[in-house]
Amino acid sequence: MPSVALFGISVAFGLALWGAVAGYYVWPALRDHPSPENLKPILLLHGFRFLGLAFLMPGVVSPELPTAFAQPVAYGDLMTSMLALLALTTLGTRSGTTFTWVFNVFGTADLLFAFYQGSLIALPDRPGVLGAAYFILAAFVPLLLVTHGLMFRILLRRGQKHAEAEGAPMHERRDRRASWTV
Repeated sequence: MPSVALFGISVAFGLALWGAVAGYYVWPALRDHPSPENLKPILLLHGFRFLGLAFLMPGVVSPELPTAFAQPVAYGDLMTSMLALLALTTLGTRSGTTFTWVFNVFGTADLLFAFYQGSLIALPDRPGVLGAAYFILAAFVPLLLVTHGLMFRILLRRGQKHAEAEGAPMHERRDRRASWTV
């Protein structure tokens, strides 16, 4: 079977299985927790995105891995890791809401850009060039994409609750806003 098919199957299975784990176990556990508590596990998980620096480490990846792919992926993941930890430390504040959205949008775009960059250099057609980092793309990235989706769901759900609260009498709006902020 061609390498591109094997890579595609691996990523598709990763997305399907992590999606099932999220649907059966993670979302039911998070949806009932008050915000911002339900964001903490996702932000902590994304704190591990510093592992993307492996794309710059000789011996982990092949020397033939193009730097046009490796550097943006590695430094994008490092930046996303720092944004996740910044969002985590500011949860519950107004700036925490902003940092959480910035983290989630930037982190999702970073992963999608990595797939785009990989397709430009025909990464799946170059067996061995990823070395051990193959497992980052096949197993870890699908988990990250699924949890970005969960975070968007949580953030948008919170936005809907705020919109509903806007129609409430003034004293109810004030009470709901004071009770939690992402």
